[in-house]
Amino acid sequence: MRVGGARMPNVRQRKKKLKPASARRKSRRLASLAPRSANSRRHPTTAAAEIARTRAEAEAAIADARKSHERLREAIELLPQGIVFLDAEGRYTLWNKQYAEIYSRSADLFAPGARLEDTLRIGVERGDYPQAAGREEEWIAERLAKMYQPGARHEQTLSDGRVILIEERLTGDGGVVGLRVDITELKQREASFRLLFDGNPVPMIVCALDGGRILAVNDAAVEHYGYGRTEFETRTISGLQAFDSDPPWATDRPGDEQAARTWKHVRADGSLIDLAIYSRELIYDEKPAVLLALMDITERKRAEARIAFLAQHDDLTGLPNRNLLRQQMDDILAHARRSSDKVAVLVLGLDNFKAVNDSLGHSVGDKLLRAVAKRLRSTLREDDALARLNSDEFAMIQGGLTRPEDAVLMSRRLLEAIGDPFLLDGHSVVVGVTIGIAMAPGDGDDSEMLLKNADMALSRAKNDCRGTFSFFEAAMDARAQTRRKIETELRDAVRDERLQPYYQPLIDLSAGRITGFEALVRWPHPQRGMVSPGEFIPVAEETGLINAVGGLMLRRACKDAATWPDEVRVAVNLSPLQFRTGNLLSIVMDALKQSGLSAKRLELEITETLLLEKSSQVLATLHALRALGVRISMDDFGTGYSSLSYLRSFPFDKIKIDQSFVRDLGANREAQAIIRSIVSLGKGLGVTITAEGVETEAELSCLRAEGCHEGQGFLFSRARPNEEIVELLRAQRGADEPDTVKARVA
Repeated sequence: MRVGGARMPNVRQRKKKLKPASARRKSRRLASLAPRSANSRRHPTTAAAEIARTRAEAEAAIADARKSHERLREAIELLPQGIVFLDAEGRYTLWNKQYAEIYSRSADLFAPGARLEDTLRIGVERGDYPQAAGREEEWIAERLAKMYQPGARHEQTLSDGRVILIEERLTGDGGVVGLRVDITELKQREASFRLLFDGNPVPMIVCALDGGRILAVNDAAVEHYGYGRTEFETRTISGLQAFDSDPPWATDRPGDEQAARTWKHVRADGSLIDLAIYSRELIYDEKPAVLLALMDITERKRAEARIAFLAQHDDLTGLPNRNLLRQQMDDILAHARRSSDKVAVLVLGLDNFKAVNDSLGHSVGDKLLRAVAKRLRSTLREDDALARLNSDEFAMIQGGLTRPEDAVLMSRRLLEAIGDPFLLDGHSVVVGVTIGIAMAPGDGDDSEMLLKNADMALSRAKNDCRGTFSFFEAAMDARAQTRRKIETELRDAVRDERLQPYYQPLIDLSAGRITGFEALVRWPHPQRGMVSPGEFIPVAEETGLINAVGGLMLRRACKDAATWPDEVRVAVNLSPLQFRTGNLLSIVMDALKQSGLSAKRLELEITETLLLEKSSQVLATLHALRALGVRISMDDFGTGYSSLSYLRSFPFDKIKIDQSFVRDLGANREAQAIIRSIVSLGKGLGVTITAEGVETEAELSCLRAEGCHEGQGFLFSRARPNEEIVELLRAQRGADEPDTVKARVA
């Protein structure tokens, strides 16, 4: 019979050797009875009966012992652990199948009566025990000492890499009962845990579940906190926390993996860090423990706080922005309603800020804004609200007022404070401020309305006189409503292409012939009639609609001019805003291509304000247009910022003298001198000189006398629709000097 791979002796064949104690005792009784029977001279029948009875008892005892042995064998075979029984001399008496499978490489040596020491020595020779390599006898002696003086559990590594946990106990008769458990998988999990724990870049700590004493830390935790391992292990997790609180794993569902909670811990240098802590319960060194993964979110928390701050504050000055200002205004207005106080809303616009930015650079401009914010704070009361609205505009809310004069006093203090020079990077910078004021509840009872009305008052003050203040008036809102209506209707007109070009002739003063036409935009309104350009062009420029208006006029003018005689040109005005989009060149090229108009017949008029920007993009665009063959004219020369340097920065084809120099030219000797100088300059540069606004014969005579090349004005013709222009050109073609022109230039 085999058990665990080894042949077991037949109980019948080895009856003497395996005879149980009860059987041995009955045998001794039989032996003692035999002499007594002989000496007593009992009757032979009686003696035979006694022997038979004793033999029956012995056989029954042997049967009981065999049955107990089989039951023991069956019991240990059911166990998942390996079980082995050794006698006092260390010889095998019994083992189960699991034991034989654990030591499968040595199972052929297992036999009743075989010594464990012998099987160990053979196993060492075979290489079954890697831990014995190089110290075989020493290892065997240590192993036997542990068996006969058993204490704590110990582990044994086999040649196939398995790890066996061994636990042994002595029996009452000096034998040994041994327990073997294959803990290879457990050791692998422990190794994986150790690898993930020790080498993890995330700081990790193992704490006792009861009391929170720190049991282990990984390298990342040591480095991150700055404590040594010994110092760590004298602490509890609560000792790391900046504030008293429950441990991070406190939960109503023990044993679950806990999601991150935010904690504040103290590092060895005393600095505070914010942590998101994940926890999971486990068994560590056979005791309940909890594993903590500590994610440092200090920088993230700072970034979140920064984002939250920037959502309501200006990054440059640190002042509240418009969103936070509205909230503060709502609180101030709510208090004012309960107390019947007045509230002043002041919108402040810096004067000449753009000039400082352009001349001294954005760095100085930023420092100026911060300095202005600081002065404003020092001027206001503690309860007043201050905010930055945009680039050069601030807003101030002052509550608890009893009369508008209180807002006047505040405005004067602000004007004086901002008017003092600022010393920035060695520059003495002087800027002023203009203020618009709205009063609650008279000018509105909500933050949006009050800010809008104060802004309208600011616009009024800037238009009237910078460096002062202006209160909101109801008429301002009416004008604003009118402007909004114009904007809405203008968008519809542009979309539906209801805007039309009207053309005013350009006359060659020496020949008296039409050389071209200037396209002027007109808006025929279905209810209001012809809307003045002075009414809707400023709105178009403020809202950005000027790009769409300009593009529409350019396409329509090129299309109309393509039907005129080849020697007649068309001039189209360009707004400086059209250059800022960056696609003006392609718009001009598309208009020429779609209309079929030759580029040399197109003339584009720009104003001096465009060149004030000193933009390389503007000059590059002008040169590209001229390279196409398009002529470039400077319009309104002599007004505003006129400078001869502009004529050096770009080779213009034409200079148009502003009509303010032409008006009453015959009686104004200074104007005549200016005209004479400009005409002389044009002749020297080879540039055509055109006079605008010619309305009288005296003006015409003077211009001809000075040698001016072209004239334009009501003396010759008003602006006309294309249908009339076609008739005018047809009449000119029919005669050298058409009647419509001859009467004025003869």
